[in-house]
Amino acid sequence: LDAQTQKEIKELAASKGIKIVGTGVYVAEKSSDWEKMFKFAKAMDLEFITCEPALSDWDLVEKLSKQYNIKISVHNHPQPSDYWKPENLLKAISGRSQSLGSCSDVGHWRREGLNQIDCLKQLKGRIISLHFKDIAPKKAGENEQHDVIWGTGILDVKGMLKELKSQNFKGVFSIEYEYNWENSVPDIKECIQYFNKTANEIL
Repeated sequence: LDAQTQKEIKELAASKGIKIVGTGVYVAEKSSDWEKMFKFAKAMDLEFITCEPALSDWDLVEKLSKQYNIKISVHNHPQPSDYWKPENLLKAISGRSQSLGSCSDVGHWRREGLNQIDCLKQLKGRIISLHFKDIAPKKAGENEQHDVIWGTGILDVKGMLKELKSQNFKGVFSIEYEYNWENSVPDIKECIQYFNKTANEIL
C-alpha cells in the first residue's frame, strides 16, 4: 500500500475505535522481500506479522524482528507446511529471540490429528496470537471439518481458554470463521458471546 492509503486505513480504523495489530498470513517469495514487509508493518504500527518463514530465512527474520521491534507469529498451515506441528516451530526458534513465536491455529492442529490443547501446552511462552475457532466433527466421506460457533464443536473451547489462562497468555485472539460466508456476522457474534461468558466463568 502507498503511504496515502496506509494513512487513510489507519484513520478509518481509528474513527471506529479499531486498532490494527497484525497482518498475514505472509509468505515471502524471496528473502529480500522481508525488509519490505517489516517496513510496512512499522509504518502501520503493527505489533506482529503472521507468517510462515522459509527455514533458511530465520537468521534474517530474527534480525529484522529485533531491528523493527515487530514480533513474528508463525502460522501452522496443514502439511506440507514446515510448521504443521509445534515441534517443528520450536526446533526452528529454539535459542532465538522471544519475539518469535506461534500464531496457533487450533483447528488446523485437530484436522491434522493433533490434540489442540497438548499443542498449546507445548508452545507455552511462545504463543503470540491465535487463529481461534471451533470445528465440526469429521463425517464419513467428507474431508472438511468446517468452522462452527464456539462451544458447539469438538475443540473444547473452554478447555483451551483454561490452558491459555494457566499460561497467563496476553496476546491476540483472531476469530477465524470460514463458514456461512454470506451471513457470518450473527455466528461471529455468538462466538464473542460464548467467549465472554466462558472467560467470566474461568476468571
